Amino acid sequence: MNSNSFIIAFVLIPLLSFVLSLVLPARKENLIWKFSFASVLIQGIALVSFTFYWGGNGFVPMNFSEWTLYQSTEYKFVIDFYFDAITVVYLLVGAMVSLLVIKFSGYYLHREAGFKRFFNTILFFELAYQFTVLSGNFETLIMGWEMLGISSFILIAFYRDRYLPVRNSIKVFSIYRIGDIGLILALWGMHHLWHQNVFFLELRGFGEVEHHIANQPAFSYFVALSILMAASAKSAILPFSSWLPRAMEGPTSSSAIFYGALSVHFGIFLLLRTSIFWFHLDGIRWLLAALGTASAAIAFLISRVQFTIKAKVAYASITQIGIMCVELALGWNTLVLIHFVGNAFLRTYQLLVSPSIVNYMVRQQTYSEGKATRPSFFNYGHLANSFYLLALKEWNLDAFFNRLIFRNVKQFGKRLDFFTPFNVVFILLPFYLIALLLYYYRATLPDTLVSWMPEILGVVALLMVFKAFSERIYPRLAFGMVLLAHFWTYLSISFNHELSALQMQFYFGGVLFGGAIGLLVLNRLRMKERAFFDLNNYYGHVDEYPGLARWYLISVLCVMGFPITSTFIGEDLLFSNIYRNQFVLAVIHSLIYIFGGIALIRSFARLFWGPNLKPYFSKALKSA
Repeated sequence: MNSNSFIIAFVLIPLLSFVLSLVLPARKENLIWKFSFASVLIQGIALVSFTFYWGGNGFVPMNFSEWTLYQSTEYKFVIDFYFDAITVVYLLVGAMVSLLVIKFSGYYLHREAGFKRFFNTILFFELAYQFTVLSGNFETLIMGWEMLGISSFILIAFYRDRYLPVRNSIKVFSIYRIGDIGLILALWGMHHLWHQNVFFLELRGFGEVEHHIANQPAFSYFVALSILMAASAKSAILPFSSWLPRAMEGPTSSSAIFYGALSVHFGIFLLLRTSIFWFHLDGIRWLLAALGTASAAIAFLISRVQFTIKAKVAYASITQIGIMCVELALGWNTLVLIHFVGNAFLRTYQLLVSPSIVNYMVRQQTYSEGKATRPSFFNYGHLANSFYLLALKEWNLDAFFNRLIFRNVKQFGKRLDFFTPFNVVFILLPFYLIALLLYYYRATLPDTLVSWMPEILGVVALLMVFKAFSERIYPRLAFGMVLLAHFWTYLSISFNHELSALQMQFYFGGVLFGGAIGLLVLNRLRMKERAFFDLNNYYGHVDEYPGLARWYLISVLCVMGFPITSTFIGEDLLFSNIYRNQFVLAVIHSLIYIFGGIALIRSFARLFWGPNLKPYFSKALKSA
């Protein structure tokens, strides 16, 4: 078997495993468990075998451009794989941790209602993990990155009949998406720096990278800041640290594999993969070191006052990730990989034994007397008391994001009362037809008007998305606003560059399919319930209508441009047609995709997850 076949196997094995796991009967717990364990074991054996083969050939980094999904004279979308030392370390740790967690979960989740669902999601996470670690360019990286986000969202809300897991899953997904703005803008910026697809293999040689940085230093700083923003959100670096303890609402085993060992270290992976680019920008290095130091210090203080084991482990992990950031800023990449391995296994161990520790502590508390005391670290005077209170409030990081971003967007969206069904049909639709007419006759229009049309149409699309984000009364209106925003987005970019019929098919293929399915599901749900429902509550309809929940999730993923759909390629094609000097337009369209995705995912969670409001369903406490 040649090297190409091995690399393809690293992706095909988890893909086939995930697909086959979907058809396994839910009542066959032992079969599901052993099948999942065997599939990850086969991946691990294949990886070890290939690592020996790779080492025998001198440990030379290898690049594999496997599938060209779209190609034109100006742009090429390639699924590309890359294998080097970073890849080996992350894949080996991933395989070993996954085997431990799957073995543990077979016992820990025995007779749980979501046993099969858990292992389905773990195998999907394995596919996303392989895709991300093996990615050889930004396009492939984003595909795996998005799949990681969805699998995290599903596993945090594993106990989907409870309020807090569902609420926290939406919160974590929202912060993930905010960070994804950085990754989208980094991809766009890299295209304009290199004027072609950027492969990570090309970032190994500093000579070419230095040439691009020297020619466009300000733009290079913008790209590096975008990368740092994406990495910070994924690895819970300040100011994004508050999401990690909220993610611990899932089962202990998913907390171990996601937020203790693997997923939380992907921000570090992104920084490692692109280090040759940003390392020679001194301002970025100082900023990374400052963020890492602040994250480590604040997370250490917060971890000292946490009253749950999971939260203590979460903040302890952030402390170590902050130290890794400092190591990266100093250029100690090999030490970062060693640090990652140690932190991943330590946090996995701590989280997997946490149920036993809790049981032991409860028994000790029952049969012996103890006096609760403040952690000794804080017994040093007024200044220490201030830090103690700040630590208890987790430095108000959660409130910071709510006030700075989400609350402001909600309040702004609530003022957009213009977007009613009547106005959409009788005012917005004619306006769109006029804009479409202007597009076809753009050669006769003043150049100034043509140059401003992309921003004007983009702002209209962004207002629609903000309306969908804040909408609480009409689910179909919220869904329809995101759907219509795609049409305005496409027309906006068309004023920049005439898009081909094939590009249109890529973009609208997933949007139209998902939009039709979503609207049908919402209508069907309303007919079955025979009652008005809004988005102010959680309804828990998944237990009554699992088929509708499944189809609505698929429709949401299609409309938001998830990598399983052609819309994902279409979105990338659109961004490739945003010019270098159109920074505002790039930010507008990033916000459209990010907040549109949050609005859709939240509508799904509120309609189908959470406590069922009907009296004949048992309800967990709101604090559960």
